[in-house]
Amino acid sequence: MINTLINELVVYGLKCGLVSEDDQIFVTNQLLDLFRLSEFHEEEILNSRPLAEILENMVSYAHQQGILEEDTITWKDLFDTRIMGLLTPLPSVVRARFRSLYQEDSKKATDYFYKLSQDTNYIRTDRIAKDEKWVTDTEYGPIDITINLSKPEKDPRDIARAGAVKSTGYPNCLLCKENEGFAGNLSHPARQNHRVIPIKLGGEQYFLQYSPYVYYNEHCIIFNEAHRPMKIDQAVFKKLLEFVKMFPHYTAGSNADLPIVGGSILSHDHFQGGGYVFAMAKAPYESKFVIPGYEDLTAGIVRWPMSVIRLRGTDTERIALAADHILTAWRGYTDKEAFIFSETDGTPHNTITPIARMHEDLYELDLVLRNNITTDECPWGVYHPSADLHHIKKENIGLIEVMGLAVLPARLKKEMALLEQYILEKQDIRSNPEIEKHADWVDAWIGSYEITEENIHTILQKEIGKVFVRVLECAGVYKNTEEGRIAFGRFIKTL
Repeated sequence: MINTLINELVVYGLKCGLVSEDDQIFVTNQLLDLFRLSEFHEEEILNSRPLAEILENMVSYAHQQGILEEDTITWKDLFDTRIMGLLTPLPSVVRARFRSLYQEDSKKATDYFYKLSQDTNYIRTDRIAKDEKWVTDTEYGPIDITINLSKPEKDPRDIARAGAVKSTGYPNCLLCKENEGFAGNLSHPARQNHRVIPIKLGGEQYFLQYSPYVYYNEHCIIFNEAHRPMKIDQAVFKKLLEFVKMFPHYTAGSNADLPIVGGSILSHDHFQGGGYVFAMAKAPYESKFVIPGYEDLTAGIVRWPMSVIRLRGTDTERIALAADHILTAWRGYTDKEAFIFSETDGTPHNTITPIARMHEDLYELDLVLRNNITTDECPWGVYHPSADLHHIKKENIGLIEVMGLAVLPARLKKEMALLEQYILEKQDIRSNPEIEKHADWVDAWIGSYEITEENIHTILQKEIGKVFVRVLECAGVYKNTEEGRIAFGRFIKTL
């Protein structure tokens, strides 16, 4: 059995270009050593199976033979990543190939790197395929919704044992360059099949990689060589614009640099981007204005549920200067009437989520105004999803969601299936503790539809999409009302 599996995997590596013919025997011997085998014979592999199936069989064999200690998801992930690490080209090989292709065309280079990340199983395409995705038409245009199912739930045994693992502080976090080739442990994922591409931004060393969870097409991460906190400033605007100049087919943005309105890893300076046209990018200007001293740029407010200023022009230096001018004004801006406070008791509240992209032959930079103030009534944040929306989404609204792609929790998959059943069978939703939190929401819209077994799933998707729009509106510091636009105008006049 294992002899056949090794043949299958090596043939897979040859077909994908992970393994050259020169390296075939070497890689085979490495696999024999991993599986503690002393003999091997070549077999003709007529039918190609999906990589996930081959690896699953290999992992099962390893567990049966006592090579793999446990058969939990974490242990299996550690082991199959170790397997793929033996097929993954060395960083020097990957980087040389990327540089060579980049000289021809930047998209050819990223196409190669993205395919490599999938072929090596760093991006687990079999798990990504489980994510539920749909598009909801809204007053702001089509909005993307995903229920994230690609992150497997941890086994309680792994959680317990991970707590006993002594932290070494190496790598410092999941974004550090030291992850490349790292074997991992119960509290840190294996990364033997992980490769990164060095790039210079603003004269500093950054690295390009892809997210293993790819929430959207070619979801990439651009992280600083140094493990240092995120900070939004003029240098960031320049780096984002410089990145899209290097890779004009990609978008690049940064989470804000304050808690609540920031991302999950504020401790490491990084950006996110990719080859996807987000809903925000399609949103038009709602109104335009002139920033004194920057008449060469097009500036305006974007028709979007959050509060967005868009700058457009041909000169990246000028755009970055204008963005810094807006950021400086916003950092110190207070409007009590609009409940916007730049700080309270010395704690800053105002910051910006920036997103850069190309718009035809022009550079475009969106600046999303953020504020993380809390109150006794809103301990999670005033500009955060309100409590009545938490049954769908209560997590922080980061960069990806700001751009118009909802990343909703995996629990919703099961909860929505239960809701469909209860609605169709006219059962009391409040009688089930798992879905009772959705009852008021369902009551608000159920009378608007003629519900059937054929349309219930689509109806639920549509209503979830409406909730996400409200989530984004909650995160907007200026609401899309006459009062909100007047308040937004007061800030614009300070520029």
